[in-house]
Amino acid sequence: MAVRTHLYTSDVWVAHDPGPMHPERPERLKSVHAVLGRAPIANVERRTPRPATRDELHLVHAAPYVEQLLATAGTPTQLDGDTSTSARSVEAALLAAGAAVQAVDDVIGERAENAFALVRPPGHHAEAHTAMGFCLFNNAAIAAEAARRRGAERVLLLDWDVHHGNGSQSHFYARRDVMYASLHQHPFYPGTGSPLLAGEGEGLGFNVNCGLPGGQGDDDYAAVFEGLFLPIAEQFAPDFVVVSAGFDPHRADPLGGMRVTERGFAAMCSALKEVSKGRIVLLLEGGYDLDGLAQSVHACTEVLAGARSERFTSGSVRPDTADALDASWSAHGRVWKRPS
Repeated sequence: MAVRTHLYTSDVWVAHDPGPMHPERPERLKSVHAVLGRAPIANVERRTPRPATRDELHLVHAAPYVEQLLATAGTPTQLDGDTSTSARSVEAALLAAGAAVQAVDDVIGERAENAFALVRPPGHHAEAHTAMGFCLFNNAAIAAEAARRRGAERVLLLDWDVHHGNGSQSHFYARRDVMYASLHQHPFYPGTGSPLLAGEGEGLGFNVNCGLPGGQGDDDYAAVFEGLFLPIAEQFAPDFVVVSAGFDPHRADPLGGMRVTERGFAAMCSALKEVSKGRIVLLLEGGYDLDGLAQSVHACTEVLAGARSERFTSGSVRPDTADALDASWSAHGRVWKRPS
């Protein structure tokens, strides 16, 4: 295979502008592009997205919501208290969802080993019937559905954004073919993400939440991966991994309260790349410190392209992290075996 990693970019994603002083601003991608331009990575090919079709959007979103949102195209609209659009925002959202599907197609079709879509607007808060939390379409959920429809039997959708992905959780909550796993700050926006929410019906045990109070860094995130996510993932044995890659747990982020570094993100990406046996797609979610976002995206792109690999290092883990692990396992111990 000539190309290892497909990197989806678009000027339209930069044109999406939620308004003055909004944290989800165009400068986020401008900063990422600048760092990638100064330090190019071998075996990465940039790709141009195409819009999602209605059928692809309907994998996750109700038809009335899709039509309502499409009708606002070209007109700046306030969708909720946090979520606003500019003239090209709906176009950007369609390209974001379309890139999510294309990235899955690239990997399953063996045109790339993996892919990273640098999308805006983000997606994991978007519910079936509504926009929410800067998000219009749920790109990661659409990607997971696309992977299932292209033959993946078990998909792991892992979300390391500092905010819990309520939209992704609700869509897959009663299913066992897609496991949603989230490591997030808790309690925090949007108020969901309790470890007791472990799925329902056939999906019981297949929704894995680990909520940490603010202040945790690389060692705490490593403890959650090694003590919870990776043991469960080994038993679940996914044949495709989608990552809601939010970089707002970064230590410099103005919205989050975590202390994760670029190396920590690279270690998480390295672990998931191994779990997926290379069949992995990253989709950009949050991340609002411009340099922290750009350096973290660069680090994860290096991992995908085979230019970097990071291992978790053992260090001091805060007592509240150990408590969070215990709380998560209390909801999942009947389904998955906890490592001794």
